[in-house]
Amino acid sequence: MSIALTSAQNRFLRGQAHDLKAVLQIGGKGVTPAFLAELDEVLERHELIKVKVAAGDRETRDAMISDLVEKSGSALVQRIGHVAIFYRPSKEKRQIVLPRG
Repeated sequence: MSIALTSAQNRFLRGQAHDLKAVLQIGGKGVTPAFLAELDEVLERHELIKVKVAAGDRETRDAMISDLVEKSGSALVQRIGHVAIFYRPSKEKRQIVLPRG
């Protein structure tokens, strides 16, 4: 259950994420329940985050990223190399107001 973003919203979020540093890093163990719990907590707090995916080949990275999108209920804003940008609005306190699409 991921979020559908319009192209204008996607462009806005890419601009917002430009100066962000990678908050989380996923490695060789893959997507673990502990990582998903941490991802959920960080998305709730920040809404827009960068995650560094340290996997060997492109297919493995793509599989990990799509798995994270699916299990976290977030939207994939952008993926460049080993870094993916995720967005999910906070349930408690929304900080980012998206433009209308």
